Amino acid sequence: MEDITDATESSRTIMLGLNRDWIKKQGDFFVESPINFVTAIIWFLRKYENGKCCTLPHVIELMQLEYPILFKLLRTEREIEVLINPFESAFRNEAMEQLEGQIASAKIGMARLSSPQLYYVLSGNDFTLDINNPNDPKIVCMGNNPQKQQIYGAVLSLYISRVIKLVNKKNQLKSSLVFDEFPTIYFNGIDSLIATARSNKVATTLAVQDYSQLKKDYGRDQAEVIMNIVGNVISGQVVGETSKLLSERFGKIVQQRESISINAADTSFSRSTQLEAAIPPSKIASLSSGEFVGTVADDPQQKIELKTFHAEIINDHEAIKQEESRYQPIPAIRSITSEEIQKNYFRIKEDIKEIIDDKLT
Repeated sequence: MEDITDATESSRTIMLGLNRDWIKKQGDFFVESPINFVTAIIWFLRKYENGKCCTLPHVIELMQLEYPILFKLLRTEREIEVLINPFESAFRNEAMEQLEGQIASAKIGMARLSSPQLYYVLSGNDFTLDINNPNDPKIVCMGNNPQKQQIYGAVLSLYISRVIKLVNKKNQLKSSLVFDEFPTIYFNGIDSLIATARSNKVATTLAVQDYSQLKKDYGRDQAEVIMNIVGNVISGQVVGETSKLLSERFGKIVQQRESISINAADTSFSRSTQLEAAIPPSKIASLSSGEFVGTVADDPQQKIELKTFHAEIINDHEAIKQEESRYQPIPAIRSITSEEIQKNYFRIKEDIKEIIDDKLT
């Protein structure tokens, strides 16, 4: 993190990731207050000994301090005075209900991340997140746990927001960011990434089950922006509003209509042309497995005549089966004992005590 705005963005990402209903209430007092509070904690740790203890577990533990000690400690960092002033003022004036409303919502949300296993993962420093660095390129694969989707999703959101900042720069390698089950994470500013990253050779791929899922988790306004800003759309079988939306996006084509009228005297034929949906919603709603519809974007140097398509992927299932039979298990890098995890958990708690002793004595 280079300045306090990075801390603000990280704070917003983690808090909105933990409290998804806050996404639609951004700007409210009891939403912005905990975000500012977490920002102050993050930036304090970033400034302390050049970020030696600037990890999410340290943020969670520092938040648990008693208010008199916590505010006195945060006061030692001049850059966050303006952030903690409303909280400190409420504490001095004994407006405890207001203070608890401001801070407790942050503490309750972050407390869900408090586990020795998560602390072990989040306090490590195995590699940097600049995945498209020409001198040290890397592949980073992160997966969620369906049983702990909301908790892990918030952590993944934080990692992703940091990756984006490092990836979306000039003079880096070509790279691709693939977000499967995108609504399970919260990424603030995904529309800006899609719009600006193309010039830095970053391809962004979002995979969602249905447009309604995106609306539920991101709100209607943000969902519409995401849908409208992407240039390439590929879809399998979807129904309802999503199929209508895609059909409108694929546009209309001139189609011939022919009608036959038969009566006792003669038979008449009439032909006419009419604009009809290129891919009707009913067609999208009845696609089979392996069938896809979509539209692709082009550029002035590489024109594409047939941008909209309806096609089927034909797989060689025997070849796929043979390839899968040759898969090797992922090697274990190292084995970790429960004692190591517990030791790391208590070390983080000790780090907070050392910070207090160092700054307040």
